[in-house]
Amino acid sequence: MIQRFAFLVWPILSGILAAVALLIYLPDTFAPQTNTVQIRQVDTPSTEMRGPFSYADAVEHAASSVVNIYTRTVVPSSNKQIYSDPSIRKYYDAKTGHKERIQSSLGSGVILSPEGYIATNNHVISGADSIVVALKDGREATATVVGNDPDTDLAVLKINLTNLPSITVSSSANLRVGDVALAIGNPFGVGQTVTMGIISATGRNQLGLNTYEDFIQTDAAINPGNSGGALINAEGNLIGINTAIFTRSGGSQGIGFAIPSDQAKQVMQDLIDHGRVIRGWVGVEAQEITPELAESFGLKDTKGLIIAGIYRDGPAHKAGLLPGDILLEIGGKKIVNSFNSMYSVARMPPGTVLPVKIWRNGEAKELEITVTQRPAIANPITEIPAQPSTEETNKEKASQ
Repeated sequence: MIQRFAFLVWPILSGILAAVALLIYLPDTFAPQTNTVQIRQVDTPSTEMRGPFSYADAVEHAASSVVNIYTRTVVPSSNKQIYSDPSIRKYYDAKTGHKERIQSSLGSGVILSPEGYIATNNHVISGADSIVVALKDGREATATVVGNDPDTDLAVLKINLTNLPSITVSSSANLRVGDVALAIGNPFGVGQTVTMGIISATGRNQLGLNTYEDFIQTDAAINPGNSGGALINAEGNLIGINTAIFTRSGGSQGIGFAIPSDQAKQVMQDLIDHGRVIRGWVGVEAQEITPELAESFGLKDTKGLIIAGIYRDGPAHKAGLLPGDILLEIGGKKIVNSFNSMYSVARMPPGTVLPVKIWRNGEAKELEITVTQRPAIANPITEIPAQPSTEETNKEKASQ
């Protein structure tokens, strides 16, 4: 019996020895199959990631330049019920029953130059009959309005005091999401207050707050009274003017907005030099293209603006644009949305020759528009109500 199976001994023994050798020298051969997941781990944070333990130096550097602004507005009021009371009837006009009352409000501002120029929000001082600025060192002064720009909600004030501290300004173009941000202002009138957060986003627009929006978003607490105050970086340099918050309770909920320092500087300089902000203008009204419109015009996508109206004798009219044309590119850049296009034109100095690419009657055309200064609101320009016929267009172009 043993001799019958003797021929199997050496094959079995060889197989066992081979298996043992594989387990010793190639252990992964018999290991269960698993998915490889690469995880990068650091044991200690790098030096660049370590923030300071205190921002006191940054606050000390900037705080003296942030002021409290108190406004008083005389508003008429009437109350027939009070007027009927003989004991106080003498305080009212015997014919009309009207009496003036004083309405007070508060906000913040930032001293941007030793000459006494202060940047704040237009809504802080709009309609005020008197404006008082209170400095951190205890001094107070009556301010005059140098100019205001409702389109960006900025205003510039001037006070006549000596030895004024002024803030240092950092370009807002260098901001990155995640940078530390500190908000300084006078929330609820409790006195100068500092809150800390980060830059949550840049270039926020289409919020319905201003005509020209390019907001810095931050979660540093901004409350009523902070408007017009300073948003500074970790070095204490100005990066924005605090302006608005999104809230359902009336207080801060971590979504605040500030006007970038670059925009604030440009508006302030224009208001000081010209009394108004100088903006580029091409004289069109445009709307964004829907997928349905894109299909009807034979376009592959919705990246473009349809010209809904053109101001007569404006730059676009003189360049040959017509209602119904579709703007595809402005200044060599493709259209992203109507706001970005409008804002890019507004930042161009008058006299700039602006190449545009349009789509008309199923083909692309290139034109050049000479940007002019945006007209004052007080001087309305008549719109071309509808697209003229080819014959009318030729006559009109020939008469120019």
